[in-house]
Amino acid sequence: MQNDSGNVLLALLTGAAIGAGIGILYAPEKGIETRHKIKRKVEDTSHDLAERVSHAKDELTKTANEKKDAFDRKLDEAISTMSYKADDIIDKLERKLEDLKAKNAQLNK
Repeated sequence: MQNDSGNVLLALLTGAAIGAGIGILYAPEKGIETRHKIKRKVEDTSHDLAERVSHAKDELTKTANEKKDAFDRKLDEAISTMSYKADDIIDKLERKLEDLKAKNAQLNK
């Protein structure tokens, strides 16, 4: 959804810039004034696009960091859970071994 709205906004900005450029070219002004207007529009549009790219980069970095942190938390939880289960399995195996030793001792009598 966010990507679609970003694409729509970029298309609108591009269309506005093209429309403004065409409007300036057909305006009844001197060539130097028209060139200054075009230069200003290009600078404004470049500045706006640079801000959008910077904002998108910041948002992407923020999202990536959030996802990494969430993954790290889930991994720690999984490792902790597995550690407890491993301890339980070891305890059960030790009890079974003691039972087998006891049965073996009774059989050897």
